[in-house]
Amino acid sequence: MSTRGTIMHGLRRRLAAVSALAMGAALAVAIPTPASAAARVDNPYVGAKAYVNTDWSAKAAAEPGGAAIADTPSFVWMDRIAAIEGSATAKSLRQHLDTALDQGANLFQVVIYDLPGRDCAALASNGELGPTELGRYKSEYIDPISDILADPAYASLRIVTIIEPDSLPNIVTNAGGTAGSTDACATMKANGNYEKGIGYALHTLGAIPNVYNYIDAAHHGWLGWDTNMGPAATEFKKAATSEGATVADVSGFIVNTANYSALKEPNFKITDSVNGTTVRQSKWIDWNYYADELSFAQALRTKLVAEGFNSNIGMLIDTARNGWGGSQRPTAAGPLTSVDTYVNGGRVDRRIHAGNWCNQSGAGIGERPTTAPEPGIDAYVWAKPPGESDGNSAPVENDEGKGFDRMCDPTYTGNGRNGNSMTGALPNSPLAGHWFSAQFQELVRNAYPAIDGNGGGGNGDTQAPSAPTGVTTTAKTSSSVSLSWTASTDNTGVTGYDVFRNGVKVGSSATTSYTDSGLTASTAYSYTVKAKDAAGNVSAASSALSVTTSAGGGTGTGTLKVQYKNTDSSATDNQIRMGLQLVNTGSTAVNLSTVKLRYWFTPEAGASTFGTACDWAVVGCGTLTHGVKTAGSAAGASHYLEVGFGSGTLAAGASTGEMQLRVNKSDWSNFNEADDYSRSTGTSYADAAKIGVYVAGALSWGTAP
Repeated sequence: MSTRGTIMHGLRRRLAAVSALAMGAALAVAIPTPASAAARVDNPYVGAKAYVNTDWSAKAAAEPGGAAIADTPSFVWMDRIAAIEGSATAKSLRQHLDTALDQGANLFQVVIYDLPGRDCAALASNGELGPTELGRYKSEYIDPISDILADPAYASLRIVTIIEPDSLPNIVTNAGGTAGSTDACATMKANGNYEKGIGYALHTLGAIPNVYNYIDAAHHGWLGWDTNMGPAATEFKKAATSEGATVADVSGFIVNTANYSALKEPNFKITDSVNGTTVRQSKWIDWNYYADELSFAQALRTKLVAEGFNSNIGMLIDTARNGWGGSQRPTAAGPLTSVDTYVNGGRVDRRIHAGNWCNQSGAGIGERPTTAPEPGIDAYVWAKPPGESDGNSAPVENDEGKGFDRMCDPTYTGNGRNGNSMTGALPNSPLAGHWFSAQFQELVRNAYPAIDGNGGGGNGDTQAPSAPTGVTTTAKTSSSVSLSWTASTDNTGVTGYDVFRNGVKVGSSATTSYTDSGLTASTAYSYTVKAKDAAGNVSAASSALSVTTSAGGGTGTGTLKVQYKNTDSSATDNQIRMGLQLVNTGSTAVNLSTVKLRYWFTPEAGASTFGTACDWAVVGCGTLTHGVKTAGSAAGASHYLEVGFGSGTLAAGASTGEMQLRVNKSDWSNFNEADDYSRSTGTSYADAAKIGVYVAGALSWGTAP
């Protein structure tokens, strides 16, 4: 942690006001310096006794199994201006601090969380201040908190703050140009109020000698790619040097705040390979450089020091809900059938997608708060107290500024930030921050390390639902299977179903149907389904259903075909270039607006965003659409260039003629095309069976990877 001066900002501000009123009169003002003031330390957690939040502790102790962890220290959240003064059911900030002193604690942990336009990418945690209300944030929120924390009565406490979860990472990844971007994030990037607000908070609170500021830095499943981590470090530095702040106001950073990313993935390494395909290419990892939070936190710390932060900054990791224990916790890597079965069979993080963040089904309490557990890590902490909801699963009228985010709806099929996957959220959840009993009990049951004495004292629901029956196929294509089944029964009520493909969970459904996509043509898959209830009891598996996907298109199987020639002599330069032409082999004209061509490739390292161009086309470049999309983890085919036609028809027996196209990464780093699925070396046009032609979304020509 960094060393700072010892002048308290709040007292300095009051002293200036008194001096102005005195108008030159002789006035002696003594700044209190209590004898018991806490000495500044490098790591505030070393030798500390942390405050137990009694508001949370009482709720935890009242839950089955909760007494075993009710005395665990956790953070207090200041998530709106009214929280500073408290309410009939929640202590004020001063009352929390006074209770900490009564407990004999010398460490107090608080989350600063009320930026203008807060959490621009997640409606469930939107805040009360509008995008332009920076003045209110300063005068009505940060200044009153600063005045309280600077009170000499609390000088013996080491006060750790988490500064504004999710804000700066949203500016990096969700403010334009990505599938997860929002207009709200673009607004906050443009007006700079996230950086200004955080800079003001760092400067104001950092002037208090016993305050230790930690900036929120998202998690590995958000910033783990080089194209995100580097810009994030730069963004953090920008905020930390705004509104009078300096890097000396930053004691460190925290990762995984209120999230579920596993602390460690013990069963595989990011450098492992299966049949020549690296773990990074698996669908779960998706080219990320990190598989867990510990490795990410340590690497990010190195990056931040290189960016100009002090060399003794420390990292915190929120472990309150990333335990992923229970009977389903794997003890070894999965089978070597493919890199996906290897990773999915062995990963302890059992979410459907690493982008899922709301009230996750199957999660468990993680490591208990621990001081200096690993190099560069100041502590494992409980930032998000277990049992406090991430957001409501259905719309709820409220006066807290919190919206309804579909990522908290267990029936939602997802968006670009979670790969258009099911959310994995628990049903019947209340507003963010409100008590969610079912979630707390599930976290206790699935804790890792296990909690001594968990299991609910003998009066909880322990009866599992009946196994689903009648699992059948309702539809299938070359890349997807749709399933349905007969509902299970339960003594209290079934809340959802988990679907397993070849023994690995691939999704959840709140209904009795599910569609599994991203499959390989002409391939047999085995499916089972399990039911679960609100208490986390899980049924036995249904009988297995074997389904073989439809055959993909092949040469001569459709009325259209695509021909290709290689127009790029180098396989290792910074562009992929090709010539394509579409041929109608049928007897009737084809509406081109329904046709898409797909050329599959892998980008390797470097940027994850792309530029595309049409250099020349017989039909005119202006009639073509083109862009790059992600395609999963098949060898040589994690992405594809998709080419479409705005309008027109292709007559029977006719060809579009040549279309010259190219792809580049946004950072212009090199490709290695040698292993790309669709590439060949022919320099004259020939039928291309590994380039797909899709008509109205169905594969008509070619074999998909």
